[in-house]
Amino acid sequence: MDLLEILVQTLGGLALFILGMKTMTDGLQMIAGQKIKKVLEAVSSNRILGCATGAGVTAVIQSSSATTVMLIGFVSAGIMTLQQATGVILGANIGTTVTAQLIAFKISSIALPAIAIGVPLKFFAKKRKTRYLGDIILGFGILFYGMTVMKNGLGPIRGNPEFIGFFSQFATDNFGGILLCIGMGALVTVLVQSSSATIGLTMTLAMQGIISFPTAMALVMGENIGTTVTAWLATIGSSNIEAKRTAMSHTLFNVIGVSIMVVIFPWFLKFIIFMTGTIGGAGAVDKIVNGDTLNVGRYIANGHTVFNVVNALIFLIFLPKLVQIVMFIFPKGKKSKQRYRLPEFDEVLLDSPIGALVEVKGEVLRMGEFTKDSLQKVSACLKIRDDDRLAEREVVEEHIDAMQKSIIMFLTKISQRGVSENEAMEISEMMRISNNIERIGDSIESISKILEKIYDEELMLSEDAVVDLVAIANEVYRFVDLVLVNFVEKEEVFFQKAKANEDLIDKMREEMREKHINRLRKSLCSVDSGVVYIAMLSHFEKIGDHCFNIAIGVDRLT
Repeated sequence: MDLLEILVQTLGGLALFILGMKTMTDGLQMIAGQKIKKVLEAVSSNRILGCATGAGVTAVIQSSSATTVMLIGFVSAGIMTLQQATGVILGANIGTTVTAQLIAFKISSIALPAIAIGVPLKFFAKKRKTRYLGDIILGFGILFYGMTVMKNGLGPIRGNPEFIGFFSQFATDNFGGILLCIGMGALVTVLVQSSSATIGLTMTLAMQGIISFPTAMALVMGENIGTTVTAWLATIGSSNIEAKRTAMSHTLFNVIGVSIMVVIFPWFLKFIIFMTGTIGGAGAVDKIVNGDTLNVGRYIANGHTVFNVVNALIFLIFLPKLVQIVMFIFPKGKKSKQRYRLPEFDEVLLDSPIGALVEVKGEVLRMGEFTKDSLQKVSACLKIRDDDRLAEREVVEEHIDAMQKSIIMFLTKISQRGVSENEAMEISEMMRISNNIERIGDSIESISKILEKIYDEELMLSEDAVVDLVAIANEVYRFVDLVLVNFVEKEEVFFQKAKANEDLIDKMREEMREKHINRLRKSLCSVDSGVVYIAMLSHFEKIGDHCFNIAIGVDRLT
């Protein structure tokens, strides 16, 4: 086998491994996506529970990068604090070691059967969940088949003196050699964008006897640093300081952890050898069977797991200090005027529908809060004239329209990616909610115009009419607040409360119209004043209708 064949087969095997990992991860996210989202949303400030959650979620979806990108979406949306996210990231690094443990079991013989089962499930099953199960099984098979292809491709170079000479540069008998291995591991992971894939390649090289166990462990530590780049990619183009802090916490955690391990590297290796060989009974690390150093895979997998578990335990103790360091590196600047800030979405999050939808949720909530604030300002003008507030209606309306347009465009982009049935429903309901918030903005603009007309033309409303308008405006404001509060965290009786609010506003409008007709009969108000009064009642009632439509969407979302 010549050099080109070796290169093609090795890179082809690595590509199959990455494809298998991506297919399996996508399938797992499709099946477990909603549960993962609920689990992450429920993460408390308890750092131990957060770490356990991160480990569990990552063990399920088999990608610490995917978990980290999701967390950036949660932090960007304000649903999770930096400390909560950092605790989960600590656990995510533990969860990702499951892949190496699976590889160490040497179950490549089931790769082709898994592919044979996965293909018909993925392409011919009628139910979506069955197709997602097909993705998982197919991805699992492709992943291990890729390992076999890499192994076969690298086999011929075991005795080649040129290759042996090249890999001898990565010896770890001195400090410089350890750093070189760590740097190479980080670089390859950055290029491949999958620490699991580079760990798989490292384990294959070691099992073929091309690199030693110490070299493999140094490469694995570098791969732990390289995987943090994905989080940074998710923050490119974003001005969200919390997202950058989340990415930095992931990087610091791994870089500091690796630095500690470099100092104690010889003793760390001895501990792994003792734990795996003596206690675990895996056999000698350098034992050769049929030309392959088979046992070394278990040693590498255990070293990877121990490194991340110990690292997580250390930083769980010092988590507040880690967060303080991150906040020192990325201090929060002076608050600028954010009232008219348009939604900012990270395009990288499109690869993680869960994280992307959470980020959208945060922007929809901000749109709702902006609209609620505008309603309160305009409603205050029912009692006291405020030309400044009334004059900004066009700017407010244009901003609400622009926010809606930005949100709908990003939701459309998410829907064009592969999304699950639940995620498709969530996209639909997010569109419903943002559209109805925009319609509330239209009604607020109309009320503002009417109020300006009343003051400019000196149309006198009776004292009773003003009292009624203030009463319905307050009830509408409470309804808007109710749906926004429950959009963040829904209470069990929310929909019943929303229905009661809708019925109350409708009833208030009818009673107020009757009272207005009685005032007209008694000549207590003019016809012109009555027209604008009825128009404002109608707009406040419409806002109530839009709130109820939002309530329907909120109820379906959670």
